[in-house]
Amino acid sequence: MAKSGALNGKMVALMGGTGFLGNYVAQALLSRGARLRICGRNPQAAFKLKPLANLGQLQFARMDATDRRSVEQCIEGADAVVNLVGSFDGNLAKLMGEAPGWMAEAAKNTGAMSFVHVSAIAAEPEEDWSNEYASAKHMGERRVTEAFKKATIIRPSIIFGKDDNFLNMFGELISKLPILPVFGPEAELQLVYVDDVAEAIAQSVENPGKHGGKTYELAGPEKLSMMEINRRIADAQHRKRTFLPMPDGVSATFAALPGTPMGSDQWDLLKQGNVASGDYPGFEKFGIEPKPLGLFLDKWMTRFRKHGRFEPRLSA
Repeated sequence: MAKSGALNGKMVALMGGTGFLGNYVAQALLSRGARLRICGRNPQAAFKLKPLANLGQLQFARMDATDRRSVEQCIEGADAVVNLVGSFDGNLAKLMGEAPGWMAEAAKNTGAMSFVHVSAIAAEPEEDWSNEYASAKHMGERRVTEAFKKATIIRPSIIFGKDDNFLNMFGELISKLPILPVFGPEAELQLVYVDDVAEAIAQSVENPGKHGGKTYELAGPEKLSMMEINRRIADAQHRKRTFLPMPDGVSATFAALPGTPMGSDQWDLLKQGNVASGDYPGFEKFGIEPKPLGLFLDKWMTRFRKHGRFEPRLSA
């Protein structure tokens, strides 16, 4: 049942809303009675949300985030805008640097009450750091705040969820390989639960008077090294595995090779860790207590066990 409130009947344009995070943000907004226009390269990827919406509550629009006119058409008539567009591939400066500025300008011109821009903790690169991803994120934040003064900037750490591409990738590898390399074994991450991030985004859209013009860092309640995360996943699968810590030089070489699951930008980000700086407010401003990975991991890794939920012992 939809909640009554500031978003009831309002049109929210969800830019890049067809992905992992978009699915959860959409549900949080639908529950508040908002009407959604989900915009992305493949809007059909969000059709699974149809059963969760009332008649007329969902629209789908094809959008090319590198085409300014396409972006502006998606925002026409919107009461609020949420930008979730992000990638490690393609023209990152245009996709995550210039495009958010176009979105913010269009939102201002259409009279939107709120604009929420989802960035990343990596958005403050060191001055001498040539990381294309972080630089694009930084540019995007700057363009947004210049165009829409009361925009809310959300910087999440690495987001986890049942259907993410992080835990599931490692879960699959650990289930199949007895010996695994660990890149950046000492790198610390503050994994954050997707529902918690989605709720903070929805609150930001709903209450621009409270959250507008502010930047938030949203991180989980515990810091875990990459080695700890791998071991926890193996334990949750009831499997014994040997993990080999990789030297930085080997990791950098691997990341530079074509076709690998980790690019050079991703390696740079992993090496520095992904934790909240403490310089910005976080979940406490939303009244949210972030949930730890351990609350879900055993249940989610059941499908990777040798005998599923009937697995009683450690598997070789």
